[in-house]
Amino acid sequence: MKLLIKFNLMFVLVFAIGFAVTAFVSRDLLQRNAQDEIVANARLMMEKAVAVRTYTSEQIAPLLQTQMKYAFLPQSVPAYSATEVIGELRKKHAEYSYKEATLNPTNPRDRAIDWEADIIEQFRGNASSTEVIGQRDTPTGRSLFVARPIRITNPACLACHSTVAAAPRPMVERYGPANGFGWMLNEVIGAQVVSVPMSVPLARADRAFTVFIVLIVAVFIAIGVALNLMLWLLVIHPVSQLSLLADRVSLGELDAPEFTSTSRDEIGVLAASFSRLRKSMVQALKMLDA
Repeated sequence: MKLLIKFNLMFVLVFAIGFAVTAFVSRDLLQRNAQDEIVANARLMMEKAVAVRTYTSEQIAPLLQTQMKYAFLPQSVPAYSATEVIGELRKKHAEYSYKEATLNPTNPRDRAIDWEADIIEQFRGNASSTEVIGQRDTPTGRSLFVARPIRITNPACLACHSTVAAAPRPMVERYGPANGFGWMLNEVIGAQVVSVPMSVPLARADRAFTVFIVLIVAVFIAIGVALNLMLWLLVIHPVSQLSLLADRVSLGELDAPEFTSTSRDEIGVLAASFSRLRKSMVQALKMLDA
């Protein structure tokens, strides 16, 4: 087997092992980074919702107290404002969903479904838990979610949600007396939930992985071509020429041309040694003829 073939077989073997390890590690790393990015964006959306809730309760609700005596204005409710604002944001980022899931909501659209109720019960059972990150199966595939508890820390909330008698009449007339009452101070009544399909971060990771792999293969091909060219020019071609010259001299063709090499590497040293050997052989043959 020729030297160039041996070299390429070893080169391909080393590359294949390195490529497999690199592909496995890089794909896992890219997927983790993509998921971390999605979680960071979900947390940012969650903070936006919290900011809207705070702004509504501290600055909007007091301005609407007089109007609330005559007509219920949902814009004064922090949960409603947060849901509406995030709903506008979702027009440009439709992959995200936001819900203020509540066990006993005033607005029926906020009622928690099974898996959301499980998360709320988890918060209710662990007072120190402030965030849950997880995945769940949906009809459209795996989904990643970030959830935070909704805890009644402002006594002003109980003015509308303690008893039917204490609640504003316009609110009772709009939503009825059966929902959104019986809340207690410091009680976890729901959870803010931001969800996004896993296909979103995985698709981002796959695109980055494809680009990375293509670059790796391109670099491998470029290095392989460069190494083969260097091996041919610096080793294989000079050694082949020196081998042909040695064959001619060994067959008695003493007038064969000299092998000239100006390099100072191992090939140059070999060529110089062969020249000395050839001169010694010629002199020895001349002495025998004499």
